[in-house]
Amino acid sequence: MNTHHYCYWFYLICANSEAYSSSLDGTVIAWNISTLKVNRVSQLPCQHLTSIKLHNDQLWCCTGSCILVVSTQEFQLQMKIEHHLKDVCSYFLCFQLFPEKDEVWASYTGSSDLYVWNTKELSSMPQKIHLQDCSEITCMIRVKNQMWVGSSGRSQGKSKGKIYVISAEKKAVEKELVGHADTVKALCSAEDRYILSGSGKE
Repeated sequence: MNTHHYCYWFYLICANSEAYSSSLDGTVIAWNISTLKVNRVSQLPCQHLTSIKLHNDQLWCCTGSCILVVSTQEFQLQMKIEHHLKDVCSYFLCFQLFPEKDEVWASYTGSSDLYVWNTKELSSMPQKIHLQDCSEITCMIRVKNQMWVGSSGRSQGKSKGKIYVISAEKKAVEKELVGHADTVKALCSAEDRYILSGSGKE
């Protein structure tokens, strides 16, 4: 199954009879789950593909300069969210979808702000949510009607890994969780009851 030439950054998601994997060089592969053979391979027009998400037979692909939306069947480009914010001089780092609200949430490298786009009005400026005492937003996960956001930040004057719990309705921070000594690198849901968080080596 080793068909990704450059897997420094690797993502895998599954749906129905197929699994989709991606690597940093922009390669996206559709796998047959039963036979473990490759169904389709595509090379996206990017060199910094950091994550993918699946929704309604579409793959949302986060690259440094934009978020590409492609079909799962032919990997044809259907939509593109470009980096065009004058007050941001960095690149997309991570993102999360809120399909029921027609929203995509994204963060940039070195930024303490979350940006929320309406996917039906991409030409409009996104809503900005500022996170107090945050150095950089590193990951996020949707939990019911909230967005949990992992970051590096400061607490009581010291660098800490922080998790911000944000209301998707109010677009406001409801709670700050401090339990990691290092940057929060990953968040995942377990059994729809628990949220697991992982941090750096500290």
